Amino acid sequence: MIKKDFFPNKAAFVTLIAACLVVIISLGIRQTFGLFFFDFEVDLGRTQTDFGFAMGIQLLFWGLLGPVFGIITDKYGGKIAVFTGFLFYIAGIYFLNYGPNTGSWFTFDIGILIGIGLGATAISIPVSIVAKHFPLNTRTIATGIVTAAGSFGYFVSPLYTRYTLMEYGWNTTLIIFLFMLIAGLLISLFISTPTQELKQENYNKQTAIEAIKEAFANKSFNYLTLGFFVCGWHIALVATHIPMHIRDKGLEDWTATAILALIGLFNVFGTLSSGYLSTKVSKKKLLSAIYLLRGVSLIYFVFMPPSVVNALIFGITFGYLWLATVPPTNGIVGHIFGTKYITLLYGFVFLSHQIGSFLGAYLGGLFHDLYGSLDYAWYISIALSLFAGLIHLPIKEKAIERQQLATSEI
Repeated sequence: MIKKDFFPNKAAFVTLIAACLVVIISLGIRQTFGLFFFDFEVDLGRTQTDFGFAMGIQLLFWGLLGPVFGIITDKYGGKIAVFTGFLFYIAGIYFLNYGPNTGSWFTFDIGILIGIGLGATAISIPVSIVAKHFPLNTRTIATGIVTAAGSFGYFVSPLYTRYTLMEYGWNTTLIIFLFMLIAGLLISLFISTPTQELKQENYNKQTAIEAIKEAFANKSFNYLTLGFFVCGWHIALVATHIPMHIRDKGLEDWTATAILALIGLFNVFGTLSSGYLSTKVSKKKLLSAIYLLRGVSLIYFVFMPPSVVNALIFGITFGYLWLATVPPTNGIVGHIFGTKYITLLYGFVFLSHQIGSFLGAYLGGLFHDLYGSLDYAWYISIALSLFAGLIHLPIKEKAIERQQLATSEI
């Protein structure tokens, strides 16, 4: 339960609400693209490899633009960054619907333009903006709320998207998306970035370049970055290719929609739990447990006989762990380096996530076209779960000397 004094000020409250609505819209739409594949295959001539590559490019640009929008946020404020992101997102959906949208244009529309838009409107920038408003003892709870809101978008979006695709077709569905994104554009105007850093940040006189050098010289930061690569691989593989996998296993198409919806629903609980637990237990151990449990969920899904029940169990278990990595990951970055450049530094961690996403989306499609199934992609996913579970253990959850000194003088 949120305490009465949870919000430091009105701006923190308004920004938290606005950030939640932004990620509901942005991530909700993003979660549905896999459901469009069969329409794009017929109407636009896309193969599984083509689609996987385009989605991989989207995820890569999403990650590449994260640090750029992080710099914009830290220098000019989060409102400008998120507003700009929505303009690109709207352009991508518009051209995907009205053309040009075939051949390389398909990759440009859904890959580059939407990828740039996601770089500012999806999870990393809104979460980091909210983190700036809250002190260390409540920061992971606040970021967990934003992440859970994105999960709610994950839950509802596959349901209404499947309905509109079946009843009205993909063109009308994209028009609905355009109206939703315009609403997000207007909501972004209510986002604010603190005009004064938290008290301890007044001691941080670093430039952005110095902050980047300091972070990459820190082994714990690099371990965290490598671990988040695995998170990206997992999420992209499932979100992009689960409809094809379900069809390959002889299950009805609605099962894929149910999996994506359950992932969104149970991720609400997973991210809220993760945000709370991050204030009570070691964040690195929590991350290690999340990745290892993902491996268990994947093993169950891949090796148990294909059935609707087993598919739904996977949606529930993997959903609970879906974005549960975000609050402790963001929390470790803020705890070690402070909040002055948290948006920028988390942007680099998230870039690693999106490189993993690119490979998960692209290689998943390539493996399917080469071998007729996603089996090899699932095997890699299981191995990566073990790797991520181990790579977080050497992380030192301790503020660097500069930050420790600043805190001790307050």
